[in-house]
Amino acid sequence: MNVVREINKINERELELGTSASWHDEYKDSAYVFIGGLNFDLTEGDVITIFSQYGEIMDVNLPRDKTTGKTRGFGFLMYEDQRSTILAVDNLNGATVLGRTLRVDHVKNYKQPKEKGEDGEWVEPEEQSLNAKPEVIIDEAPASDSDASSTFSIDPEDPMRDYLLAQRREMKALKKSKKSKKDKRKDETPEERRARKERKRERRLRKEKGKSEGMKGVEELLKNLGRQESSRDKQRDYRDTPERDWDRTRDRQRSDSPSHRNRGPEHSH
Repeated sequence: MNVVREINKINERELELGTSASWHDEYKDSAYVFIGGLNFDLTEGDVITIFSQYGEIMDVNLPRDKTTGKTRGFGFLMYEDQRSTILAVDNLNGATVLGRTLRVDHVKNYKQPKEKGEDGEWVEPEEQSLNAKPEVIIDEAPASDSDASSTFSIDPEDPMRDYLLAQRREMKALKKSKKSKKDKRKDETPEERRARKERKRERRLRKEKGKSEGMKGVEELLKNLGRQESSRDKQRDYRDTPERDWDRTRDRQRSDSPSHRNRGPEHSH
C-alpha cells in the first residue's frame, strides 16, 4: 500500500507543479506493466478482462507455485501500444479487486521467463512470448499461385467476420464450379462443342423473344393508360364548359333586365 500511495503522490505533485514531462516518459520504451496484489483465484483470462479496457493485450505472465500450481499473486502484462500502460497505471493502481488492492506499475526491463531446452536445461527464449495476442483467422490456403494474392486474414472481433467469410466461400465455390466446367469441356469433340454452342444460342434467342414480348406488353399498357387519362380530361372539360357559359349568360341577362337597371338609381337616392 505504501508504494501505491507514493505513486499517487507523484502524480498529484506533477499536476500541481505543471511539469511538462511526465514520470511515465522514463518507461516509454516498454509496453509491460507489473501487477501486484492479485487475488490467488484470478486466472490469466481474468487479468486480461480487467486490463483490456485500456488497450489490446499481447502477453500475460502469472508466475505459479511449482508445487500447488496456483498463482503467486502477481504478474506481468504487455500491451500492444505502450501508451496503454500509462492508462493502466493511472487508473488501476490502487483499485480493489476481490478484496485486494492492486499495485500497477511500469516495468523498465522485462525479462521473459526461461524455457526448458531439449537437454532439460533452462534457457532464454528465442522469440518474444505473445500468448495473449488476438488470434487472426487466415482463410483456407490458396488452391493455386494465382489465388495467393487473394488470401486475406480476418480479425475474429470484426463484426463483419462471418459475412466476409461467407462471401469468400461463395467466391471460391463459384471459381471452383467454373473451373470444373472448363475441365469437363476440355475433352469434348468438335461435334459436341458445336451442339453445345447451338443450344446456348437457342436459349439466348428464346430469352430475347420473351423479353421483347414483355416490353410490348408494357408499352401497350402505357398507351392504354394514356388514352384513359386523355378521355377523363375531355369529359372533365365537357362538364365544366357549359356550367361556366351558363353562369356568364345568366349574369348578362340580370344586368340587362329593367328591374336590375332601375335598382341601381333607387339605391343611389
